[in-house]
Amino acid sequence: MKRTIEQYPKVYLYKRVVQAKLFIDSHYAENIELNNIADEAYFSKFHFIRLFKNIYGKTPHQYLTAVRIEKAIQLLRAGQTVSEACYAVGFESLSSFGSLFKRTVGVTPSAFLEEQQKMKVQIMNTPLMFVPGCFAYQHGWSENSNFEIVP
Repeated sequence: MKRTIEQYPKVYLYKRVVQAKLFIDSHYAENIELNNIADEAYFSKFHFIRLFKNIYGKTPHQYLTAVRIEKAIQLLRAGQTVSEACYAVGFESLSSFGSLFKRTVGVTPSAFLEEQQKMKVQIMNTPLMFVPGCFAYQHGWSENSNFEIVP
């Protein structure tokens, strides 16, 4: 395939935006500002926002928030407290973290943590209830087998 001169600048622009995205991915817990991220890609702030949104469908700030919420979910699943998760992912306020978390996930961070803790207890008490039905069927675990959950 023969490349034209016009294709290289687009690839170069994409590489710079991806470089900025990777910067967000690795520095999400720090106090980074839009100027820091735009500088990483060597763009003006406004040009960078347009390019980033065209490529990723979110502004850099929306993407940073999404990364932070996803990392907080992982920390809460691992058993960290809401406060620990909040500050570990770069939020400075528990109330803003809580409202963003609820808007994104649908429940408050404390309710999410409580659900995760209940699920861990259920898994410990009745692990076979968490085996997917298709897996059980594929391995011959029928209703009358030794793997049946007995109340």
